[in-house]
Amino acid sequence: METIRLAEVAAVLADPSRATMCLALIDGRAWTIGELARSAMIAPSTASEHLHRLLDAGFVTTIRQGRHTYVRLADRRVAELIERLAEHAELTPPRTLRGSVRARKLAYARTCYDHLAGRLGVALRDGMLRTGLLDRRDGLALTKAGRGTFAEIGVVLPTAHRRPMLQDCLDWTERREHLSGTVPAAFLAHAIDEGWLERDRDRAVRLHDGAAEPLALLGVQLDGDKADQPYSLAAYAAP
Repeated sequence: METIRLAEVAAVLADPSRATMCLALIDGRAWTIGELARSAMIAPSTASEHLHRLLDAGFVTTIRQGRHTYVRLADRRVAELIERLAEHAELTPPRTLRGSVRARKLAYARTCYDHLAGRLGVALRDGMLRTGLLDRRDGLALTKAGRGTFAEIGVVLPTAHRRPMLQDCLDWTERREHLSGTVPAAFLAHAIDEGWLERDRDRAVRLHDGAAEPLALLGVQLDGDKADQPYSLAAYAAP
């Protein structure tokens, strides 16, 4: 029965350690069991037990490379499920300074599996629409100018794909849409490779020197000193 299956899924994430491990994995990267254990502040043997539960539920997959076993979320649908559940959890205001700083960083810019979320993700969508790089008359699509701009900043767009190239994804901190799909995933991967953006361990994304120019070409105007990690974007996107 669907009700029983729903209860089983809920039980998987009911344990705080397993939930913490899944939140770590939501950044789309592969983690070792030791790294997951440290993120959840539990012993590696305990993390291994939780891993078996997550494997049985189909939440994660493992990759063997040399002496190490790497763990990653099974697919983007699992990531989206965890992201939606995190939305409800984050409605509780942080009670510590550290929690408050972390919440501000995640709200500013973070990864949502393989694409950008937070204010920066929303600004990217807004900016591309305002500058004519995106067209949404018949669903989201890159315009000729959009393809040219991505080529200009060195992003190689995928030609074969099983998922949509562009799709709206409701951002749980901004309550507005950011972009998901193969195009924003390709942009994030390229931005990290170029050193414009950097992922933190807690899913937050940092901006580095060099980020302002490609983002401006995509219609995003940064606000303040990038090194200080500002928590606002000028009008969200350049006019």
